[in-house]
Amino acid sequence: MSYITSTTIKEMIVNKNRPTNLTAKDLRAIKMPVTAISSLLHRITGIVLFISIPFILWGLSNTLSSEADYNNLLLQINSLPGLIIVWAILSSLSYHILAGFRHIFMDMGFAETMETAKVTSWTVILLAIVAAILWGVWLW
Repeated sequence: MSYITSTTIKEMIVNKNRPTNLTAKDLRAIKMPVTAISSLLHRITGIVLFISIPFILWGLSNTLSSEADYNNLLLQINSLPGLIIVWAILSSLSYHILAGFRHIFMDMGFAETMETAKVTSWTVILLAIVAAILWGVWLW
């Protein structure tokens, strides 16, 4: 008759062959499907938009307070950092809206198979890239 000891339990619980520390090389080896990338980008653009709300409200406040503040805001927006920030906000908004419509259509029962989900994910990503390019052309 064999008894279970505490070391035997530890050996059963702890898997010695598992990776203990992930490196950047290990993370690059993980192949994420396009649907996961699309979902991740949707979340990231949502965070970017949320963080940009105070800056947008500050800009709106400056446009309404006085003509001098409005002109100062225009100078800041027309600088290179200002244009990059505006481009990032507009590009994030474009992607977030497109991905949001994709999720709404999926909630209504359309494009629920994995094949159509991949196609709609690629479509959203490509349309967002086109929108980002168009925003860049319009701003510069």
